[in-house]
Formats: sequence, structure tokens, C-alpha cells
Amino acid sequence: MRLRTEQLAGQLTKQLLPVYLLSGDELLIQQECADAIRQHCRQQGITERDVLEAERGFDWNALLEAGQSLSLFADRKLIELRLGGARMDQKSSAALQQYLEHADGSNILLITCGRLDSRSLNAKWVKAIDQAGAVVQIWPVDRRQLGGWIQQRLKDNGMSADREAAELLADRVEGNLLAADQEIQKLKILLGEQAVSLETVAAAVASSARYDIFKLIDAALAGNAAYALNMYNGLVAEGSEEIPMLGAISRELRSLYNCAAAIEQGNGIDRVLDGARVWDKRKNLYKRCLGQHSVGSLSRLLQLAGRLDAAQKGQSDESPRLLFTELITGLAGQSVISYPH
Repeated sequence: MRLRTEQLAGQLTKQLLPVYLLSGDELLIQQECADAIRQHCRQQGITERDVLEAERGFDWNALLEAGQSLSLFADRKLIELRLGGARMDQKSSAALQQYLEHADGSNILLITCGRLDSRSLNAKWVKAIDQAGAVVQIWPVDRRQLGGWIQQRLKDNGMSADREAAELLADRVEGNLLAADQEIQKLKILLGEQAVSLETVAAAVASSARYDIFKLIDAALAGNAAYALNMYNGLVAEGSEEIPMLGAISRELRSLYNCAAAIEQGNGIDRVLDGARVWDKRKNLYKRCLGQHSVGSLSRLLQLAGRLDAAQKGQSDESPRLLFTELITGLAGQSVISYPH
């Protein structure tokens, strides 16, 4: 069957199909559709997952073996086949059709790929998926629709905005949904769950023109302590509020801590990052940072953030500036100077 993205949730509540194909270039929507399928698999007791990357030289027998292999821990599993921009040739098409011919519905196959043109949508392998499961085409959000999309997204995050504020934000992100979602998350961290006005959006955009806390965090995750500290000093010099800045860093630390804990329990890092909904473009930053840190070191950084919070509120005699420097340096994986407390 062919489904629109807004129809997927309703279909999943009725039945979990043997195969899903998510096709499109809107990475945010594709990721969220994939998350919805993963969630319903877990609800059905399907907790094991095989991830296959169909890169150059990929052995398509691996797909057939994944479908036939038995698990020691579960009767069913989710198989994710990530085509990316790879083109399906006769061999790969035949392998996929062979998999579907022998599939009995025990395992769920989730295929993701870029946008398929009309010719590809009529290919035998797509028709086979259409017959056995669902093909979900993910269309770009038109600029005329983007303001409404942003308003709905804000509502989903417990916020609201009038049309003018949403349109300004739409202009700011220039049609990039990932950027739009990032801006909404930034507003939520800075403002909490409340109405977003035109003036608020304009001020938030203006305040991030030179430096912003999210670029600072990425620099620290990359291990560039000097650059991160330079941005911190720039933000302070521009009059940025340090309490919201700490909130953003603390949120990232909690995410890193949860990832590190899951990895220490034996989970693969790629699966952990997918579960934490880390964007593809930030996964290398997370991997680098998690390679430098353990659950223990991240726990100590969270404790340091707690001390900084107390210092910012005047509940201790420690210097917020020194503690902030220590926190940024520590997150970057550099040696941390201990200050008396």
C-alpha cells in the first residue's frame, strides 16, 4: 500500500506490516517515521535490531541471512536496511524480492532511502514492497506550508506562536526542517513552555548572529576547548544570560550520560545514538566525546554543573566564571582544574 506520512501512525495502530519503505529527502520526517515504526516494534515485543548499511560493495546475501538467522533472545527482530543514495540494480532488486518471497511476517524490514523518482517507484522491488507492506513517500514541506508546520511543531512542544512569529522563523531557517526543529528546541530551552512572540523570535535570532551556545557545545564535543572558551567569552561579552547557557549544556550532558550508561550495558553505539535521536550530522561529535568520557566522568561533570547552578544563584562562594570554564574544558576532554569548594 502507499501511505502519506500523516497516515503512518494510524496504520501502525491497526497492524505492524512485514516491510516498510521510507523514501524522501526530508531527514527529520524520515527519522521520526522510522522512530514510530521502531516504537511499535518494541510494543510488540520486538527488541532486537539488525542494521544493514547498503554501501558500495554491500553483500546482499547479508539481508537474506538476517531474515533467516534465529535469535537466542527473541523470536522476532527488526531489520533496518539503509540504502542512502545507493541505486538498486538487478542483483540487489532480486535479493530484496527473494527476501520478501520468503518473509512470513515474523521479522519486520524497515528500508530507508532518498527520494525515488517516478521510474524507480515503478520498479519491481518497490512494487513487491507495495504488495507486501507499505511505501511511505516523504514530501518536502512547501514554503507556503512551513509557517503552519512550525506552529504545529511549537504546539507539540508545549509552546505557541502567532502567524507572524512562525513566518519569521520560517524565513530564518530557509525551508530546512532540521534547522527549524533545532530553533524550536533552542526556544524551548531559553523560554520554557510559553507563547513565542515576533519580538522573541527576532531577539533570539539576533542574539545568535555571532556566537551561540549550541555552536559552543559542538566545539566542546569536538574537543576544541580553546575555541569553545573563546565563544563562551564572546557570549558573555555580548550580554548573554549564563543561566540558560548552563541549561543547554546540562541537557547535553544528561543525554551523553544516558548514552554512556547504555553503551556500558553492552549496547552498540550506533543503536544508542539512534535511540537518543542524535542527528546524523552530530553522531561523529557524540562518538568522539563518548570515546573520551565514561559514565563516571560525565557524572562528575553533571555534579560540576550542579555546583555552577548553585553559584549562579548566589548559594555558594564559588566563581561562576571559573566553574563555567572548568565545565567547558571538562566536556572537551581536557584536564580539569579543581577549584576549592
